[in-house]
Amino acid sequence: MKGIFLCFSQVQRLLLRPGTWLTIFLTVLSPLAGLTVYQPASASTMLTKYLANPSLAGGTAGGIIFGLFTIYELDREKRNRVDVLTEGAVSPLRMSWVRLLALTGTAVVTLAAAMVIWLPITGKLTGNVFAGRDYVLAYILFMGFGMELSVLAASAAFQAAGRGEFAVVLFAVFSGLSLTIWADNWQLCWLNPSLWAMSDDFSNSRLFREIAYMRLTWLAALTGVWAVSWLCIRQYGKGLFASFFWSARKVYRPFAAILLLSAASAAYLAQPFYDNSNPDLSAAVLDHLPLAEGVTCLSRRVWVYPDTEKGAVDGRALYQLRNTSGKEQMIFFGVAPGYRIISADVNEKAVSSSFSGDEENNMALWKTVIPADEELELVLEYGGFPKEWNILTLTPGTPEISEEYLCLENQNMAPYLLNASSPEDGVRAAIEITVPDHMTVIPFGPGQAEVIKDQGDGKKTWRYEGRGFGGIVYAGDYLCQEIEAGGIQIQFYYGRKHQKVMEEAKAAEAIKAVVNYCTSHYGALSFGENGRLKLIQSRVIGGGYAGNGASLLDEGDFTAANLNNKEKGAVPGEVMIHELVHQWWGLANMFDEADAGPWSSEGLTVYTTYRIVKELYGEEYARKNYLEQWKEETKNYYLNFYVRNPEYLKALPEDKRLDIANGLSSLLHYSEMPLKILKAEQLVGGEAAMDQILSQLFNRELDPAYPFFTYENFLDACGLTEEELSLEQDISI
Repeated sequence: MKGIFLCFSQVQRLLLRPGTWLTIFLTVLSPLAGLTVYQPASASTMLTKYLANPSLAGGTAGGIIFGLFTIYELDREKRNRVDVLTEGAVSPLRMSWVRLLALTGTAVVTLAAAMVIWLPITGKLTGNVFAGRDYVLAYILFMGFGMELSVLAASAAFQAAGRGEFAVVLFAVFSGLSLTIWADNWQLCWLNPSLWAMSDDFSNSRLFREIAYMRLTWLAALTGVWAVSWLCIRQYGKGLFASFFWSARKVYRPFAAILLLSAASAAYLAQPFYDNSNPDLSAAVLDHLPLAEGVTCLSRRVWVYPDTEKGAVDGRALYQLRNTSGKEQMIFFGVAPGYRIISADVNEKAVSSSFSGDEENNMALWKTVIPADEELELVLEYGGFPKEWNILTLTPGTPEISEEYLCLENQNMAPYLLNASSPEDGVRAAIEITVPDHMTVIPFGPGQAEVIKDQGDGKKTWRYEGRGFGGIVYAGDYLCQEIEAGGIQIQFYYGRKHQKVMEEAKAAEAIKAVVNYCTSHYGALSFGENGRLKLIQSRVIGGGYAGNGASLLDEGDFTAANLNNKEKGAVPGEVMIHELVHQWWGLANMFDEADAGPWSSEGLTVYTTYRIVKELYGEEYARKNYLEQWKEETKNYYLNFYVRNPEYLKALPEDKRLDIANGLSSLLHYSEMPLKILKAEQLVGGEAAMDQILSQLFNRELDPAYPFFTYENFLDACGLTEEELSLEQDISI
């Protein structure tokens, strides 16, 4: 009871001090930095910009503020030379944890105040994509834990150093490591968690799990460090080591510290989120497996049961095999790291299936021996929590499996058979997947999924057919819009939360305009299948891709913030046109991202958007909202001080140099390059001639070794040189 009374007394004392209220005020204000100067998460979703970045800034800045405040408060008695009196009244060991609890309580009060104050601001900025659960978890995990870990670290530094100035140095070094050297390691950046995006339309469960795991690991570690430093508190005039051995006489004290540090180390080593794939991407063990002699896979059936609460998967896969070799064969499966093959049966007889120890490209290699029988039916039971590829630790949250969204790709759906032959028409595949009944299942390909059974427990089973050893399926709270354009039937799937944004951007009209225009001027998309195409909005992943019958649209391209990007279009509907044009210039024709020059998919996409808008709204509208803007921004680029004096740009600090360089690069992509293409249009004889050139380039035969659309391709097709398209002497076109 005395300890509780002391704790409340300390909290009251802290709350009566002006310095405490200044600390609380600055910490509550710190999320503002996430809207202005500190934006570690780079995606364009609304929750990234207006929730993730402010709460991350609050955790980083607020953590540093609370760490310094902790040292200041702990050093108060020594500075005022009353420590001898207080230690005579209460044991310094007891007062240490009392002060820690009081500071933790103050941090909790500060977090609550920040959450209340920033709630209406975040709600207004994020609009209809605001999610209360995401808001609470973001502020607790990103900001709250940042302050608590800083209090522990600063308190431990003071107790070990014994002097405030030394403690500040230790805390500054520890914080600096997180912000610099450790920033690229998701488990070590204790102050500033690795995060690049939060989803607006779908869930962020995986992301929160990863950051919570990292935070709890550090909570155990720093509590253990604090326990060790607690033993170092000076007593009876003794020094550091003498005090340590004196306090450690009671064995449970050092044992508790060792237990906490051991638990943190075990959690660090056994993290369940990222795999152990060989970092040498050229190793290619899985690409050189011996082909199973005489073994053909005729068909496969898969029953998948995602556990949307745990983010895990259970499943069963049946493979119809033919073995004409007359002997046993070793077959290999690529399995998602984190999964394990629980059992394997061939013709209802158990066989062994074991992990080979190799992990590569987010695929774990499992091997199974099949008997010499000619007709074989192999059944695998498998499941687990999927791990992400270890090269993606700075982009957490990708393999999301939740009640709002899931994406199962190849080995994440079922074991992927690696070394068997297939019939000429491919391996027949039938997939059944059981998901919550509000989710829509969408195969990424020409197949269509249908509900075959209502399980009666809030879940439904969907079935679809396809071909091949693998495949991709999406499921989520989707709406579907049927659109006919360019001679094909388009199914446009987007998240229910995005309905208002899509309606305001007139998505259906934009799709019709783009598909009709680009198909007639350049040609049909190569990944349309049998007159049908699915356009699927995915959870934010940083890009899209396409295959037979389907194309992926990243949700980050269709946020309210992105749809008001004036570089891409005058109004949201025109930005929607811009993003859809990327199906032609960006997906159907790829551009080399390693090329740092101004030539990219953006130049042709902006030019094509201009042409479509000109056709829809007239030449005067297109001139005012596109051409004049390009000219003004290009002039500003050429007059820019750092463009005219690049030696001064090189002299700037790296972060400033990168900010300026990225801004200048954006001007080249979105303004200068469209102007150059427009100048090329005039030089080759007008719009019709340019359309013919672009159509030929769009439908050109690709070089498999380098399938990218280059600036040289464009110049050669136009019969022009780079110098002829220079704008520096003539910006009046």
